[in-house]
Amino acid sequence: MMTHYLETKKQYPDCILFYRLGDFYEMFFEDAKTVSRELELTLTGKDCGLEERAPMCGVPFHAVEGYLTRLVQKGYKVAIAEQMEDPKLAKGLVKREVIRVVTPGTITSSQALDETKNNYLMAVVYTGNNYGIATVDITTGDFFVTEVTSERALLDEINKFTPSELVCNEALFMSGLDMDELKERYHFAVTALENRFFSDDDCRKILKEHFHVMSLEGLGLGDYENGMIASGAVLQYLYETQKNDLSHLTKITPYTTGQFMMIDTSTRRNLELVETLREKQKRGSLLWVLDKTKTAMGARLLRSFIEQPLIDKEEIERRQQAIEELNMNYISREEIREYLNSVYDLERLMGRISYKTANPRDLLSFKNSLEMLPYIKDILGEFSCELLKKMNEDLDPLRDLYELIDRSIVDEPPITVREGNIIKDGYSEEADKYRKAKTEGKAWLADLETEEKEKTGIKNLKIKYNKVFGYYFEVTNSFKDLVPEYFIRKQTLTNAERYTRHHQGRGGPPLHLRVWPVLRRA
Repeated sequence: MMTHYLETKKQYPDCILFYRLGDFYEMFFEDAKTVSRELELTLTGKDCGLEERAPMCGVPFHAVEGYLTRLVQKGYKVAIAEQMEDPKLAKGLVKREVIRVVTPGTITSSQALDETKNNYLMAVVYTGNNYGIATVDITTGDFFVTEVTSERALLDEINKFTPSELVCNEALFMSGLDMDELKERYHFAVTALENRFFSDDDCRKILKEHFHVMSLEGLGLGDYENGMIASGAVLQYLYETQKNDLSHLTKITPYTTGQFMMIDTSTRRNLELVETLREKQKRGSLLWVLDKTKTAMGARLLRSFIEQPLIDKEEIERRQQAIEELNMNYISREEIREYLNSVYDLERLMGRISYKTANPRDLLSFKNSLEMLPYIKDILGEFSCELLKKMNEDLDPLRDLYELIDRSIVDEPPITVREGNIIKDGYSEEADKYRKAKTEGKAWLADLETEEKEKTGIKNLKIKYNKVFGYYFEVTNSFKDLVPEYFIRKQTLTNAERYTRHHQGRGGPPLHLRVWPVLRRA
């Protein structure tokens, strides 16, 4: 086991390795010392074939999110090595693989994130004449790209987005930019990626494949050479760390800094747009005064509007017309606000669903949010201004998704999938059979035995159990000629044969050996 641990650690030298052993994630050697110090955990030891025991500490797997959050917030990267097979069924060493690398810019835990702020990962490519910048929030699917020509403009973009993690090429470190000062000022992690991440051809290829386009012009990246490389690099970095298809990243938004009001770092700070100058708190800032939003998505959108004020007159007027019409229609406005009270953070819910980390209650929150969309759409249909009409046209009520979740998930599901009792009775015939088998196992077995006796004509057919095979059919040699084709021989005795069977039609339960543990637990 320790050999495999060390081999895995070699692949992720800059990460703390959480190595799953049963009900715990274990850390060894320097990782154990670091985690023990940072999280105030007891440091123990483990025999590893050396003269001295290997330093070791661990955290329970069911409470890992809290420990993970604290480490990432301190700027550490964590590689999670999960058990890929059931230890009870494994032959020899249990297969383990790193399923995800969690970094400050890629953490998705709701415990770690402020719902009113984006958690950005920024990639910067420096080539000597300009800077390509790609900024991604994997929890919401936001993906922006631009280019700037000066160090000052780069710092303004960093200050605007305040990323929690920055990745870059080696050239940025060599450019004279004081990275230590940046890290101290903005409290983000900085990583210089290998040159392979910035290959022009590879970046083009991964962007085309991910967004399913034939050319980058279709993404609006035709005029963003360095921005394209930054986008490709950050996408490759996400693929390698998240080991996920990132299907929720559906669009990329190129922009020029000239589209928005230029606000340099010191002006932004002195104007107290999103935080106060002295206390660094939201309370007392312009955002605090204006923020009357009802949803986390709205709060993040308002924050982005304040941080990037428009200078396009037509777009400003469209927003003003929408605000005027909402102000003139008090009842409709308050109705929308009431419906929005029941809408959860759909962007981050979709992110967790895409990551396959959503729990049953997340799905229920998703359903409750979707339930409000038809009502909101109906009210939007009452308005006549251009912006609100377009919102109404673009809004898909997603009724099919709502009905699917409503039919399938119980009204009060457990917190985790492991607890079971998630699927409603009557939704899945197969799930109903397994549930019945678990709760009414003895009666189910008796009915099955009677059914097979009648079907085959084997009068002394018995269902028995042992620890090797689980449950099985036993037929004496005198009735061996009546054994049907769908019976699978598992063992030959002196006077009898033991069998399991294939699934037979819609009415019969799937009684292959692999499902016997369900009955065994019952």
